[in-house]
Amino acid sequence: MKRWYAWRWGAAVGFALVALGAGSVAASRSIDSVPAAVAPAGDAPVNEGARDAGDISANNSPTLARNPRRRENLAVVNRIDTPRFSCSLHVSFDGGSRWSRVPIELPEGEGSKCYAPDVTFTSDGRLHMSYVTLKGAGNVPSAAWLVTSADGGRTLSEPRKVIGPLAFQVRLAADPNDPRRLYLSWVQASDVGLYKFSEPGNPILVARSEDGGSTWGRPVRVNDASRLRAVAPSVAVGPKGEVYVLHLDLGDDRLDYEGAHEGLGGRPYAGRFELVLGRSLDHGETWADSVVDDSIVPIERFIAFIPSFPSLAVDPGTGRVYAGFHDGRFGKADVLVWSRAAGDTAGWEGPTRVNDTPERDGSAQYLPKLAVAPGGRVDVLYYDRRSDPKDLMNEVSLQSSIDHGRSFGESIALSNEPFDSRIGYGSERELPDLGSRLGLLADDSSAYAVWTDTRAGSVDSNKQDLAFVRVVFTEAGGLRKAARYALGYGGAASAAAGLFMLGSALRRQRASAPHG
Repeated sequence: MKRWYAWRWGAAVGFALVALGAGSVAASRSIDSVPAAVAPAGDAPVNEGARDAGDISANNSPTLARNPRRRENLAVVNRIDTPRFSCSLHVSFDGGSRWSRVPIELPEGEGSKCYAPDVTFTSDGRLHMSYVTLKGAGNVPSAAWLVTSADGGRTLSEPRKVIGPLAFQVRLAADPNDPRRLYLSWVQASDVGLYKFSEPGNPILVARSEDGGSTWGRPVRVNDASRLRAVAPSVAVGPKGEVYVLHLDLGDDRLDYEGAHEGLGGRPYAGRFELVLGRSLDHGETWADSVVDDSIVPIERFIAFIPSFPSLAVDPGTGRVYAGFHDGRFGKADVLVWSRAAGDTAGWEGPTRVNDTPERDGSAQYLPKLAVAPGGRVDVLYYDRRSDPKDLMNEVSLQSSIDHGRSFGESIALSNEPFDSRIGYGSERELPDLGSRLGLLADDSSAYAVWTDTRAGSVDSNKQDLAFVRVVFTEAGGLRKAARYALGYGGAASAAAGLFMLGSALRRQRASAPHG
């Protein structure tokens, strides 16, 4: 079994060429639209068990948050699928070089199963974390809870119950201007069975707190009642307090929503999904729908309780809204991004095909996570199999845009080592799960990324770990510099690593062709 610390690299320098041309959905790319970047290659593990062959925990679905009062204070939460359901919180006070796991106190009588956490910081620097507790033979949510921290996550408050039974896919967001205002979104089920919601019509709800999570108002339905199979809500708050919830409408997909696949892998649902944005201008009291795209082509089967989340991001300056998801309309799987100006009712721009791979090349790019820097740069993080002719081994790539998502620069590979996409909960049923989302933050000089990594696992162990890396953006004579820094491990500069990076950049450039 390969160890993480076998890949201790120092600073290695190479130069990447800029992708030229493109057409149709892929959008045009030019040197003016490509941010120069210094990309750290030495990804480091977040969870301590990544170095322990005896720890076979399946860590996935990370959320990454940053303290606005102390910029080096980061927090990562994630769910754990095997060998038992659980969740974890890790915090860093040095920008991600070192991480510490924080004990999570469970409410009395709730057993040992916390699950599906989310995390955010409010503008006063207070950390808020949500999670659900699981009960019964079917491991269904018995309640959702909130804990807080006034010291950056070193210690947590006692848990406070905020939602009752059968609350799935709970997400948490904070108003950037009001540290007392929080929002929770979730799917409220009426009944569930093995791998399925028992019936359609389960609503997406949002609740608001005006006192930092101590009390919560009446839940309000987000999705229209005609949308009977709505899942995967992601909530975000804009710079003027506008609230957004992005979700998937599965249409007539009984295969996934009602578990007709019985938890087994196979061909995805043959119909189409809709990507829908709900918007509220009165702090979540009333909602209006906007269809981002009504022709999302599914790329996989999934368990309806733990679907892949579409990604939602809001420009903190202009309020422009960005949506991202994977889609099979142009091949096996591509990353697509749509955007709309704040207050625009004319419709959505896009989709822009983000990944700079030839169309229909047989490789999958999927599960994008979006983040917008204060200056407007849009970053997209995603899983990427372009380097494996068999389309099995993942890398993690980042691409950026400075023209509101209309075009994206060349991809930057962030992961040191490819890792197997077949490792994860459900692998024995040919339905392996790498998790519901990735973690990404962006500021004007950097991006911070966290993903699920399986390099230390196997199909037998289903071991999954969390990897972290920081990307620094810079300008260097119009050319991209790709210099490698080892975060967490250190190391001397290496000429060999520099040559490797240069060769990798050139190989990736040759593999990327104009799309007509």
